[in-house]
Amino acid sequence: MVVDSQPRQALVRRVTGLARSTPGRLSLIVVVLVVASLASGWLTTWSVNRQERALEDLATRSEPLAHAAQEVYRALQDADATAASAFLSGGLEPSELRERYEADVAQAQAALSVATATSPELTATLAAQLPVYTGLIETARTNNRQGFPVGAAYLREASGLMRTQLLPAAQELYRAETDRVARAQDEASFPWGSVAVALAFVIALVLTQRYLTRKTNRLLNVGLLVATGAAALSLLWMTTVSVLVMNDVADSRAASQKVDVLAQARIATLTARGEETLTLVARGAGQTYEKNFVEVSERLEGLLDQASKLDDTAAVDEAMKQFRQWQQVHQRIREADDAGQYTEAVSLIGSPYFDSLDQALVRGIGEARQDFSDEVAVARVSLSGTAVGVLVLAVVGAAGAAMGLWQRLKEYR
Repeated sequence: MVVDSQPRQALVRRVTGLARSTPGRLSLIVVVLVVASLASGWLTTWSVNRQERALEDLATRSEPLAHAAQEVYRALQDADATAASAFLSGGLEPSELRERYEADVAQAQAALSVATATSPELTATLAAQLPVYTGLIETARTNNRQGFPVGAAYLREASGLMRTQLLPAAQELYRAETDRVARAQDEASFPWGSVAVALAFVIALVLTQRYLTRKTNRLLNVGLLVATGAAALSLLWMTTVSVLVMNDVADSRAASQKVDVLAQARIATLTARGEETLTLVARGAGQTYEKNFVEVSERLEGLLDQASKLDDTAAVDEAMKQFRQWQQVHQRIREADDAGQYTEAVSLIGSPYFDSLDQALVRGIGEARQDFSDEVAVARVSLSGTAVGVLVLAVVGAAGAAMGLWQRLKEYR
């Protein structure tokens, strides 16, 4: 044991002695700076690539899927409201209502197929219950054409299925996809970790040059100056680009928030229309539907106010105008129905204000989605070439540090 420990002790003394010497310290600094430069470059490149992947996901996956999920909900809600409106006509329903209902079902199925590719567990209920719903609607339609009162019961059963299973499942799907958008935006946020490491590396280079100045009485070291310049440029590049991307992502959040508010407003519009129609279908027993209409209308007005505060556009102003006119028509519907003038009440249900409100919301959603896409596209352009540029500067920094300290090391030989 004593014999074996002597070589070890000698090795330790040699290493510690080398570490205490100036050449030994310079050698250690070379290794640390080279590794730090390459590590900083790798970490920054990884952060940039992560931001690029997040922005690509926003542009090509998350936002389109969120829109598809919203379309599932909207199409189902509109199909239910349209089926109820067609039922009020009695006998053979108007062809335009029938075509609108069929288009809604087809659109819901198409959007559902898009969402199923990424969220099969969330779309299982929708895929299973949508055929059941359409079957009930067809049964209600057949009985209504023949004048059988049981048709109204089938329509209420179909609407109940829509409200208790299909729409909640569509709402869950929509929330899941909008949460995916928020996560992708979070991943594209400012890379504090990589910026902190890059800043620490610049400080380390500055401290190394001060150390060399004290040891050698030489003010400048070309290699370390090159390394410091490369590191500072990399830090400035990364920080500037990240700030630009962060601003663009913040603007995209505002746009996606407006899309969400307007989408909820459109869904509330369709819900209110369904409640208004079912109130008449119930023929004097629709107090629950009327109560629901009032509650949904209040929520719709609040959503329109919120959208106006986020971005007061012409589409939002038009939506609010059409909403108020629709409310006035609804009051006339209730007065006619309560007075026993059922036919007049049914004739008023097809007022143009609902469609005008829906069209204004569609325009608003389209404008907000375009703003979102524009902000994400600008952010992606800002990041172009950053990963490669930062990696090249990291190699230049490592080479400059090695060459600058190697010149000083040669003086001790």
